[in-house]
Amino acid sequence: MARTYLRPTGFIDAPFGHDGKFARLAGGLQFFASVEIIRENKAELVPVAGIEERLDEAERAVWARLTSPRPTLTLGERVVRLDQPQVMGTLNVTPDSFSDGGVHEDADVAVAAGHRMAAAGAALVDVGGESTRPGAKPVWEGDEAARVEPVIRRLAASGTAVSVDTRKAAVMETGLAAGAAMVNDVSALTWDPRAAEVVAAAGCPAVLMHHQGDPATMQDDPRYDRPVLLEVYDWLEARIEAAVAAGIDRARIVIDPGFGFGKTVQHNLQLMNGLAMLHGLGCPVMVGASRKRTIGALSNEAPADQRLAGSLALALKAAEQGAQLIRVHDVPETLQALRVWRGLRDAALSPA
Repeated sequence: MARTYLRPTGFIDAPFGHDGKFARLAGGLQFFASVEIIRENKAELVPVAGIEERLDEAERAVWARLTSPRPTLTLGERVVRLDQPQVMGTLNVTPDSFSDGGVHEDADVAVAAGHRMAAAGAALVDVGGESTRPGAKPVWEGDEAARVEPVIRRLAASGTAVSVDTRKAAVMETGLAAGAAMVNDVSALTWDPRAAEVVAAAGCPAVLMHHQGDPATMQDDPRYDRPVLLEVYDWLEARIEAAVAAGIDRARIVIDPGFGFGKTVQHNLQLMNGLAMLHGLGCPVMVGASRKRTIGALSNEAPADQRLAGSLALALKAAEQGAQLIRVHDVPETLQALRVWRGLRDAALSPA
């Protein structure tokens, strides 16, 4: 059955004087004046004015999700507003992560790094004990749990909001018991058959990320039969419905398009350009493009530790497309860039 996709475009600085000609994207700081309606792989660019008259009942439901505010994210005692982009700090306590493998293996070093991220302004810190970089091999759940537990426990005890980055139900249980307030699963709860049950029982928020294949092979030859943005949209929609069927509150689901997970450079760029479409799924959007290979591919193969400028460019692009959570390695630098971006938005939204 053919379906319809709605991609917001024609973003404007401010809505003043344009009554009825714009819409607000997911209750955030972005306003748009036109929409690309994609039906049966045919696209039509239409103005926001009068758009609901062009839509059927199912399409109007998508429109409602595109334009409705996202509820706050409750992370233990911390409440995170999603009407503006928030930063998630990446803390890999692994020996082999693609960008900082081995730097935070020692728990004291990792905890200190997490505290610095929180002090700089990160809304939460994402602690992972298994690398899922291209070519990575699975880690035994006991080793993974032992890596993350002391770091999560100490960060949470200090008042830092923490998420546990894992595909494994046992590690989710360990992380949540240690004080993690959210689960970030790069497999979207597909890798471990108990994962959805654990998240539902905990009643915590969860990030569902699109991926194609396993880390060991996902970058060998990624292909999509349709435009990647449409396939990712459909796949995430199915994972949201599966999570809800498993007892997970839809209001606690965050989606991630999976930048670099079974995707070529061109796929990644197409996803980032069309990111605003994903708000039609009705869930907050998280983007994790920091230091990824695409940046190196576009900058003379710069190594991971020399991709800050490219990471900032992608973070700002994600913010422009309405992403609510931006997962990064370089927290202070990203926050500075976003504060300048926010200053520009505030100026535009302050009537002269």
